[in-house]
Amino acid sequence: MPRYLTLIRIDEQNAPTDDPGPEFAERMGALFEEITKTGVMLETAALTPTSEGTRVTWSGGRLSYADGPFTETKEVVGGYAILRAKDKAEALEWTKRFLQIHPEHWTVTSEVREIAEG
Repeated sequence: MPRYLTLIRIDEQNAPTDDPGPEFAERMGALFEEITKTGVMLETAALTPTSEGTRVTWSGGRLSYADGPFTETKEVVGGYAILRAKDKAEALEWTKRFLQIHPEHWTVTSEVREIAEG
């Protein structure tokens, strides 16, 4: 079965500061338990803020390094998941369920891409 990388994109500069409450954590935990038991979820994690990251660029035959935060970037990858699904439709269904757990006033984007094998 193909694997899919799901990139969770957030706007660090306008991230929600309100606590979504214990119900959010419970719903997320239940979904993660279900998706793991089905064998679809292979790995998932949140990422530290860009203020703790470094960008390494290769250009013109030279390397350059830039420490975060990366204020010129509106949307950043805040987390990821690797799924093993029968097809893209199944990966998108799980992604939809993940996003719908979040509070309605939050903006969270998920980019789903098949991992090229081989």
